[in-house]
Amino acid sequence: MHRRLARRIALLGIVAVIAAISVYPRQVRGGVPYQTYYRDNYNQQYQIQTAYMPAGAFGRELFAEDPAHPGELKHSPLSQPQDLFIDGRDQIYIVDTGNNRIVHLDKDGSLIRLLEPKDNPLKRPQGIYVHTNGDIYIADTGNNRVLRLDKDGRVLAEFGRPESKLIPASFKFDPVKLVVDKRGFLYIATLGGYQGLLQLDPEGQFQGFFGANKTSASFIDSVKRLLYSREMYEREISKLPGSITSVDINREGFIYTVTKEVAQGQLKKLNIAGMDQLAGKGEFADTLSDGQFGESIRQYGRVPAASPQLNDLTVDTDGNMTVIDTRLNVVSQYDGNGNLLFFWGGEAGDTTTKLGLVKLPSAIASDSANQLYILDSENNVVQKYALSEFGKLVHQANGLTQDGRYEDSEPLWREVYRQNAFYAPAVLGLAKAAYKKGDYEEAQRLFQSAGGVQGYSDSFWQNRLLWFQNRFGLFMNLILGLAALVYIARYAGRRLGWRPSLLGERIRKPRGSIGRHLKQLGHAFYVMKHPLDGFYGIRYEGKANPLSASIWLLLAVAAYGFMKARTNFIFNPSILFEAQIVNALIQFGVVWLGFVIANYLTSSLTQGEGRFRDVYTASAYAMFPFVLVGVPLTIVSGVMTLSEASIFYFIQYGLYGWAALLLFWQVQGVQNFSVGETVKSLSLSVLTMLVIGILLFIVFSLTSELVSFVYSIYQEVVIR
Repeated sequence: MHRRLARRIALLGIVAVIAAISVYPRQVRGGVPYQTYYRDNYNQQYQIQTAYMPAGAFGRELFAEDPAHPGELKHSPLSQPQDLFIDGRDQIYIVDTGNNRIVHLDKDGSLIRLLEPKDNPLKRPQGIYVHTNGDIYIADTGNNRVLRLDKDGRVLAEFGRPESKLIPASFKFDPVKLVVDKRGFLYIATLGGYQGLLQLDPEGQFQGFFGANKTSASFIDSVKRLLYSREMYEREISKLPGSITSVDINREGFIYTVTKEVAQGQLKKLNIAGMDQLAGKGEFADTLSDGQFGESIRQYGRVPAASPQLNDLTVDTDGNMTVIDTRLNVVSQYDGNGNLLFFWGGEAGDTTTKLGLVKLPSAIASDSANQLYILDSENNVVQKYALSEFGKLVHQANGLTQDGRYEDSEPLWREVYRQNAFYAPAVLGLAKAAYKKGDYEEAQRLFQSAGGVQGYSDSFWQNRLLWFQNRFGLFMNLILGLAALVYIARYAGRRLGWRPSLLGERIRKPRGSIGRHLKQLGHAFYVMKHPLDGFYGIRYEGKANPLSASIWLLLAVAAYGFMKARTNFIFNPSILFEAQIVNALIQFGVVWLGFVIANYLTSSLTQGEGRFRDVYTASAYAMFPFVLVGVPLTIVSGVMTLSEASIFYFIQYGLYGWAALLLFWQVQGVQNFSVGETVKSLSLSVLTMLVIGILLFIVFSLTSELVSFVYSIYQEVVIR
C-alpha cells in the first residue's frame, strides 16, 4: 500500500516537473505585456520578436528629508514628471515638475540628491540637459527662464527672454526642452514657438531661430490668399508651422527635433546649417518613403482613427532614434537614416500598472548600453527596457550596414533572416551585401522582395549593362551584316534592273462588310491625326459605329489593365503586393460610362447635336491612346531604370493628357460646340457625374438597410 502510494507521488512529481519545464518558455514569452511590430514598404504590419524587454521600474520609492523633522526621512514620490536625461556616467536626472525640483539618481535608480535651488526656486520646470562639463541646464517654464547650475547645484547663470529686433513682439519665452552643443550654444524649444528652436550663445545673446518647420498650404489656402486681406490671412493661426515639441543632440553635433502638429517630417535630423538630413535620399534610398514618422498599431486590419503625436525622442550611441507617442502610446525606433527598425506598444490599465506598460509617456532617454528609459508622468515612474538578443543582433547588423561594412554585416543579417524571414531590414541588408560583392542578380532579387526600389533599379542597371557588354559584339556583327545585305541588294538591283514586285503594286484591300469594319476601325488613326475632323466624321459621315467603338473600348480597357499589371516594379512598386487589376478595370469602366451618360445629358440640355450612340462611339475612340501608347510604354518599362524615370513619367502623363484632350475635342466635334460651349459642357458633365455618384451611394445604402430590415423581419417570423 505504501509502495503504491509512493509510486503515485513520484509519478505526480515527474509530471509536475515536466509540466513546469514545458510551461516555462510560455511564461517567458508571455511576460512581455506588449507586441513588437514592423511595417514594410507596402504598409503591411508584421508582428516580430520582442526587441526591448522590460528590465525594471523605479522612481516611486523616493525619500527626502522632512523639513518639519530634520534628520528624518519622509516618502516623497515623483509628481507629474516631464523630462528625463541620462549623462555620460549613466546617472539619471528627472524633472519632477509637480514638486518643482530635479531628482538625481544613480544608474541603479537609487537617489543621489534632490536639486532645489533655495535662492532661485523652480516653478513648473519641464526640461533638463547636463553638459559634458557637468553644468546643468534647466528649462524653468513657470519662471520663463533657463537656469544654469554647476555640477554641485550652484546657480551660475540665468537666461530670460533675449532682446533682439529679430524676435517678434508676440514671441513668448516659455522654454520646455533644450540642448547645449560643445561650444556652449543653447537650442531651446519654446511653448508654441513656431519660429523654430531659439538659439543663444553661452552668454545668453540671441543668435537666431534654428530648424523651423515649413508651412503646408492646400488649394483652399491658395484661394484664401487671393481673397483675404493681409490682416485676415495673418489671423489664420492654423497656417502657422508646427512648433517643435522636443530636441536632442548626439556626439557628432546633429540636432534632432520632434513636432506634433505636422503630417510629415515629424522627426528631423539637422546639421549645423539647419538642413534636415532625413529628407534627402542616401544610398539605396527607397522612393516609397513618404517622410512620415511615428507608427500606429493596427488591430484586425483597421488603421487607428487618430494620428500619432510625437512628444519626445532619444538618440543612442549607434545613432538610432527612438520616439514616443503620447496619443497612441507607441514607441518607434528608426536607424540613423530614418529607416524603421521596429515599434511596440500596449494599452496600460486604468487601475493597475504592468511592468513594461506606460500610461502617459512624457520623456525618453537612453544610456551607454542603449537601454531605454521612459518616463510615465501619470504613474510617476521610470520604466527601463533592455535590448533582447534579437534586438542586439539587429543593432549590430544595422550598425555595420550604416558604416558601409556590408560584407561584415552579411552573417549577422543571415542570422536575423533565419529567425524572421519577414523582417525586411534583414533582406535589405543581404541585398546591399550582394550588391557590394558584385552579385547583382541576387541583389536585384532581394531588393525586389523587400520593396527597395532604388536598390532594385541600381542592381538592374548593372545587370543591364553587363548583358549589353556581353552581347555588344553580336549586336555589332548583326548590324554590319544587315547593312551589307542592304547594300548588296541595292547594288544588284541597280546592275540587273531588278525591283521587288510588291513595291510597284498596291495591296488589295478587302471589300464587303469586313472591309467596311476594318475601315471603321482604322478611322481611329485618322482621329489621332485630325481629332476635330475625325469626331465630326463619326457624327455626320458615319465613319464609325458602336461595334467598332466597342472593340476599341475593350482593347483600351485591356490595355489599361495591362498597364496596371505589367508596368515595371520600379514605377509601380505596389504590383508585387496587390495589383488590384479588377478594381482598376471597374473604376476605369465606371468613370468612362459615367462621363458618357453625364455628357450626353448635359449636352442635350445645352442644344448639343450629338446622339447617345455618337457620344458613346466618339468617347470610345478617344481612349485609343491607351492602346497606341500605353501598351508599348508598359513593355519598354521592363528595361528602364530610375535614371529614365523622367522619360517614363513624361510619356505616361502625356498619355493621360492626350486622352483628356481627345475627350474635349470629342465634345466639340460631336456636339458642334464652340470652345467656350465645350468648356461649359465638360464642367456640367463633371458636376453631373458627382451628383450621379452621390445618388447611387444613397440608393445602395438605403437598399442595404432595406435588405437588412426585411431579413430581420424574416428571421423574426421564422423563429416565432
